[in-house]
Amino acid sequence: MPDPRSEEAHYIYDLWQWSWLAAMLTGVLVWGLIFYAVIKYRRRSESEIPVQTRYNLPIEIFYTIAPVMMVIVFFFFTVRAQDGVLHAPKDLDKANAAAPYNVTVVGQQWSWTFNYTKGGKTVTDTVWEAGTPDDIPTLWLVEDQEVSIDLYSPDVIHSFWPTDFLFKMDVVPGRAKDNHFTVKPNKPGMFIGRCAELCGLYHSRMLFNVNVVSEAEYNAHLEELEAKGNVGMNAPGPYEDEVKGIEHHNADNLNLDSENKGEDE
Repeated sequence: MPDPRSEEAHYIYDLWQWSWLAAMLTGVLVWGLIFYAVIKYRRRSESEIPVQTRYNLPIEIFYTIAPVMMVIVFFFFTVRAQDGVLHAPKDLDKANAAAPYNVTVVGQQWSWTFNYTKGGKTVTDTVWEAGTPDDIPTLWLVEDQEVSIDLYSPDVIHSFWPTDFLFKMDVVPGRAKDNHFTVKPNKPGMFIGRCAELCGLYHSRMLFNVNVVSEAEYNAHLEELEAKGNVGMNAPGPYEDEVKGIEHHNADNLNLDSENKGEDE
């Protein structure tokens, strides 16, 4: 498992470790009992008939209660980890207002667009960066600062997976109110991200990078995007299914299809 790189990731990391430990202990107990029974109650002669034990009420009660208790314990720790990761307000506007930074992520076949909202948190205060299957985009985040991430898709279901955050979320078209979370990166550096939902022919090429930097580096990058003219929200409205302004992605994908068809011929 990757090294956790966010405040929220340790919930998943701890759950993963303790789940494996519990599974190992359960396996040792079960296999130990199996081998014990095989050896102790083995048939010792051709004429011997082993003792046939039926309807052992204490054992049957134990075999019923023990798995139920295990499920309850796993459920408790899973819900606790889920609450720790998804701690943002369920209301989209409240979640965005509470976080000092906001990024709107658009997943489309087969790349990503990142919209960085700054200042007054309006469309006019937003700059964007788009990628293609051949030009992998990079999501810039500020170290030790909470960011609210909104996810949109104009076509099919994608899954946004920054691997070192140990977390992914499905990007479901038409469900903008549910497609958001907050995260607080706590380690600088760059790592890979990918789409974790089979979304078409070039799903395997739907990659992105995550670069966690200082606030000064982050602001400098946003200024570079603004200088390039990448100003405005390159994403759908809060509850729309269509994305406007990303036609160049479709064109790139069509060109990619054409190139591959030419190679096949």
